[in-house]
Amino acid sequence: MPSDFPTFTINQTQLSYPDCLKIEYDSPFYVCSCDGILCFTMYSGPGVGPPVLWNPSIRTFKILPPLDNKPFSAYNFGYDHCSDKYKIVAVSLVEDREEVSVHTLGTDTWRRIPDFPYNGPFDRFGIFLSGTVNWMSFDNVSSSCVIVSLDLEKELYQTLSLPDFEKDRLIRTLWVLRDCLCIFVRNDMFLDVWVMKQYGNKKSWTRLYRVPHMDNRGLLCNYTRVLYISEDEILLMDFGKLECYQSKLVVYDSKDGTLEIPTIQNIGGWIHPEVYIESLISPCS
Repeated sequence: MPSDFPTFTINQTQLSYPDCLKIEYDSPFYVCSCDGILCFTMYSGPGVGPPVLWNPSIRTFKILPPLDNKPFSAYNFGYDHCSDKYKIVAVSLVEDREEVSVHTLGTDTWRRIPDFPYNGPFDRFGIFLSGTVNWMSFDNVSSSCVIVSLDLEKELYQTLSLPDFEKDRLIRTLWVLRDCLCIFVRNDMFLDVWVMKQYGNKKSWTRLYRVPHMDNRGLLCNYTRVLYISEDEILLMDFGKLECYQSKLVVYDSKDGTLEIPTIQNIGGWIHPEVYIESLISPCS
């Protein structure tokens, strides 16, 4: 069966973000997506500009209202199926706490909701899944890591339990694989890929893969993320290079343990790979 990830040289499609953004701002910052719409911010002086929604498939974008006096904000984007509305969630560092604000697409304002519980997320960029945004955090009371989930309909938080893994494992990050919440856990030898097959059910955590580190190739350091899993159990992964702080896309065959590094044309410097699915949904609706 042919692989979903060919190992020959890849000619990618390059898309330029809207010209008006290039004039006013420096460069795009962190990107997340939902239903084919990208959500990102642009560097602007000491902080970042307002969030931008852009569907590159139909070349349509919308600049959202700025979040006043909160330049250190991370934006998360998701869909509330109950209200049939898209919502942008901003997590802002304000003094010693993380304030959370919500903007509903089609309105002109931001609304404050309860602040982020615990000590704030490890990474203020959350993971959208099934009408929720999810972050990794730390609970001082139990002295343990937890997953904090924000329900976009109720705009309330709940806590999800982590899988039961060995004490020497270090948590890397949350992700979504095969429409399931995923967590990558590692030590010096392996990267374990866990998925929560039934959202919210701790007993449904399942370890799908244990991927050995391959530093002996002299090319790669710690794994960061598994971006995609093909039907024939081949993993598209995001690595960091040993000699510099750059990412590499790597194809790992879980059946025979082989690893390939495809060549991508016209890519230089830092990349931040994401899985993108095209759509005809307008961010202006």
